[in-house]
Amino acid sequence: MLQFTVNAKRCTHCGLCAADCPARIITQEGQVPPFISPDKEPLCLQCQHCLAVCPTAAISILGRNPDNSLPLASDSFPRFDQMARFIRGRRSVRQYKDENVDPALIDQLLATLANGPTGVNNRKLTFTVIDDKAVMQRLREKVLAALAAANKAGRIPERLKYLQEAPPAYYEHKVDIIFRGAPHALVVSALSDAPCPGEDVALTLAYFELLAQSARLGTVWWGMLKMTLETLPDLKGLFGLPPRHRYYYGMLFGIPAIRYPRTVQRDDAAIVKRVLL
Repeated sequence: MLQFTVNAKRCTHCGLCAADCPARIITQEGQVPPFISPDKEPLCLQCQHCLAVCPTAAISILGRNPDNSLPLASDSFPRFDQMARFIRGRRSVRQYKDENVDPALIDQLLATLANGPTGVNNRKLTFTVIDDKAVMQRLREKVLAALAAANKAGRIPERLKYLQEAPPAYYEHKVDIIFRGAPHALVVSALSDAPCPGEDVALTLAYFELLAQSARLGTVWWGMLKMTLETLPDLKGLFGLPPRHRYYYGMLFGIPAIRYPRTVQRDDAAIVKRVLL
C-alpha cells in the first residue's frame, strides 16, 4: 500500500505531481484531486517525487508527512563556484587523528546518505560501518594476522605485493598499509540481482566522500580492502557482508591529521570529446 493521500484543502490541482511522476501512474483530471489507481500501485518507484514537487505540500505517500521535509529555495544549494572549489580541494586522506568521530555525526551522515540515488530507485544497499576505533583496531589485528598466515602458506600471489608487505610493514615498522591508521570505515554492499549494483555502490561512496569532507572529515577509497577480501574471502565475515552481496567497496574515514592549504592543478587531466552529428 502506497498510502498516497492528498490534502484537498491544500491541493491546487496544478498537475505537477502527475507530470513529474517517472512511472506516470498519477492521474489528475480537472478539479478532482490527483490519485493512483490500485492496479498501478505496484509500478510506483517510491521516489517521492510527487511529495517533493507539490508546491503546497498537499501530497503524502508511504506515510511520509510533507511538513517534515526540509524546505528548498533558490539559495538552498551551494553555488557553482563553491562546488568547483570543493571538488578541486577534495583530497584522499591517509593521515588521521587517533580519536573517534562523534557518533551522532556518523549517524547523521548515514541517514543523509540513504537519500542518495540508486538505479531504478532500488535502494537495497547495506551500509556496514565501523564507528569505534577500538573495534577498528581489533579488526586491523585480525586482518593482518590472517594476511601474515596466508603469506607464510604461499596463498598470496606475487602480483599482490602490497598484501605480502602489509604485515611486516605494520609489525616491524608501524606502517599501516591496509587500514591507513583510520579510526572508521564504511562498506557499502548491494544485492547481486539489483538493476545496477556496482554503480550503486560506487555512486553511494562518492556521495559519502563529499558529504563527509563537507563535515570536515577525511576519507580515502579502500581499494586495499577489496584486494584483501577477494584474496582471502573467509575474512568477509569479519565485515558482516551479507552472503548474497557480491558487489561491495569500502571507504576509510576519520578526523584528518593533515590540512591541505590549496587545491591541486589538473583541469586537463581528462580527455574531453564532443559529439558532432
